[in-house]
Amino acid sequence: MTQSLAPAGPVVGASAPLSRTRWILRAVAVVSCVPYLSLKIAWVAGSHIGIPEDSGLLDHRVSMAVVNSISVLLDSAVIVLALVLTRPWGLRVPAWLLAFPVWVATGLLTPIMTGFPLQLVVRALGGSTKTSSGGGEAFLDEWVFGVVYSGFIAQGIALGTLFALYARDRWGHLWRGLVWELPVGVIGAAQRVSAVAAGILALFPLTMHLLWACGATAGMSEGRVTERTSDFYTLETVYAVFLLAAVTGGCMLAFRLGRALPVKVPLTLAWVGSGAVTCWGGWLALASLGGPDDIAGRATPLMSLTYAGQMIVGILVATVGAYFLAERSAVKRPA
Repeated sequence: MTQSLAPAGPVVGASAPLSRTRWILRAVAVVSCVPYLSLKIAWVAGSHIGIPEDSGLLDHRVSMAVVNSISVLLDSAVIVLALVLTRPWGLRVPAWLLAFPVWVATGLLTPIMTGFPLQLVVRALGGSTKTSSGGGEAFLDEWVFGVVYSGFIAQGIALGTLFALYARDRWGHLWRGLVWELPVGVIGAAQRVSAVAAGILALFPLTMHLLWACGATAGMSEGRVTERTSDFYTLETVYAVFLLAAVTGGCMLAFRLGRALPVKVPLTLAWVGSGAVTCWGGWLALASLGGPDDIAGRATPLMSLTYAGQMIVGILVATVGAYFLAERSAVKRPA
């Protein structure tokens, strides 16, 4: 397979002036990065704003400076993506060069966009909260979470809408129609095997996340057990939901399930689900491996296996989706 995603005809809006809606969305995406970037840059420079004096973060200044510097680069990529999605030259960017960072952004932001509001609802209904590390000392000031996550949600909404508009203009022909109308040969045997493997491998991380969401402590480190709050249980539930979404989308594409549904439904499930489980599996694995016990608690082998398993599931589903788009692009491309 050597085909790339290419438009089936003239790209809508290739030379048209930027619409007011897209201009506003781009501005929102850029401005919403400011609070997070400002905090991270301040911390790299040595500021303690938002960090209580007894926080464990202050005991590991070098490692935190490195992590915060990486975070600055990642969030700065949102600004670059907002420009790519709204400038004429952005239509000439190779598909793979744009799709990968957007997929990563989708995977990182979507669980926050769903999980943080749910956490607030659960708290309002009497859920427990704690912003401290295992030793009881304050981790971050409460306002930091509200400011940062609100910015992430705004980024996700603005960037997601911009990408949806961009993708509709450039590649909308690839997901037109219903599932039952898909050509039989658009997904091969290898992709079906990948979808089945993803479903089987997902059983283990899905089971673990559901157990942890229900209050079980099997396989958890002592530090994680003592830090559990309603926020923890909510996020574990969210991780399980995205695992189900990824596997469902991959299997629907591979076996043409849900035949009366629009093609964009399984494609969206595969795109969002695979990004979320892959990116957050990797993030949780790195955070647990690199964080000292008195801050987050190191991951046990079972926890590491859970995170690694969901990463593999996400990659397998992403492979099925990428193959589907590439093959349909080859079929749809005019002579």
